[in-house]
Amino acid sequence: MKRMKDKVVLVTGAARGQGRSHCLALAREGAKIIGVDMCHSVDEVAYPLGSQEDLDETGRMIKELGADAVLMAADTRSRSELQEAVNAGLDQFGHIDVVVASAGVFTWGEAQHVSEADWQFGLDINLTGAFNTVQAVLPSMIDHNQGGSIMFTSSQLAMRGCPNTVTYSAAKAGLVGMMRALASELAPRSIRVNTIHPSNVDTPMVRNQAVYDLFAPDNNVKGTFEDVAAVGGIFHMLPIPLLNASDISNAVMFLASDESRAITGVEFPVDAGSTQKLG
Repeated sequence: MKRMKDKVVLVTGAARGQGRSHCLALAREGAKIIGVDMCHSVDEVAYPLGSQEDLDETGRMIKELGADAVLMAADTRSRSELQEAVNAGLDQFGHIDVVVASAGVFTWGEAQHVSEADWQFGLDINLTGAFNTVQAVLPSMIDHNQGGSIMFTSSQLAMRGCPNTVTYSAAKAGLVGMMRALASELAPRSIRVNTIHPSNVDTPMVRNQAVYDLFAPDNNVKGTFEDVAAVGGIFHMLPIPLLNASDISNAVMFLASDESRAITGVEFPVDAGSTQKLG
């Protein structure tokens, strides 16, 4: 029997990258999907974000698998937009069993030059957006009284230091504190809460010129994808330069399924050993 049969899963950041990969992995195992994404780029992020066309393609791929889905554009910073998407999913499927708060953006810069607006933007997207996601679902999940699983996509940078990433690292570490509080609060209701901590993953968040240039060994020469892979591999214990989105989806599947029924309050690194490497 499929591991996610009769389960309904909300995935944020569903238009592409890790979010799309999670949607497809869960759908293959029988889940019904409620997927949301902001579906437009913003000035504060140096690379293009997912589009409505990307989200439509995710929908097409889910349908091709024979699974049901409700996909909507929604900015996780907006509680009203998220609630509208959640309500649409509840109208269609009746309940939500699993939340995968995967939406996020990568921003960078020296701490001394981070503006107040950029700091707030990073927290709003990567931390507050995740809380808004959970809060939109919790009343129905509690009323359903069948337990459930909530997971946040954090980062290796919540567990180890890296220069020029203060806003991103702070937000991703904030997810850990939120996870621990929610895990304690929701455990009597059999709702599990965990964080997943990927290393660098080969998705559009990495495959863009702005990030290539960030990892370029020479500031006077445009960076390449190979520069990113070379630097990424330095951090890993295992000989894996960059993770695949499916590596993270495998962890999502485990934490979403009943196989993890006894696991809550855990920081789950999927990072080729990055957070355990010395030196």
